[in-house]
Amino acid sequence: MQNMSIALTIVFIMTTLLHFFWALGLKLDIRNMVPVVNGEPLFIPGPVGTFVVSIALCCFAAVSFILCFPNLVPVDYLTLFKIAGYAIGILLIIRSVDDFKYADFFKRIKGSNFAKCDYWLYSPFCLMSEGGFLYLAISLQ
Repeated sequence: MQNMSIALTIVFIMTTLLHFFWALGLKLDIRNMVPVVNGEPLFIPGPVGTFVVSIALCCFAAVSFILCFPNLVPVDYLTLFKIAGYAIGILLIIRSVDDFKYADFFKRIKGSNFAKCDYWLYSPFCLMSEGGFLYLAISLQ
């Protein structure tokens, strides 16, 4: 259980840093990061939105760590972190099978670089992470 929590924490911290640097202006090929329709990105994330996502991902990392090491927070807050673990798990399930059009295992728009990355990396990561969060939340005494 500790290995899973630490792995989730590290991966979400790395993802947080990627989004943070992206919000600061790190230039990456946007077509690998967001859904693409007819060769054009469906949307271009702005720095504020990307920074908000990085904060959310940092919170995911904190929740995964605290679910495994509950003695780090007062007992009064453990129920809140357990609920957060369930909520994050459900959110990641929804991300894995969300709108059936642009981003998930069953997407209809295929063939772009993003679609390939989503099928082989992003959606499996979300699915495995949700399993980790739900397991950690269930395991919390």
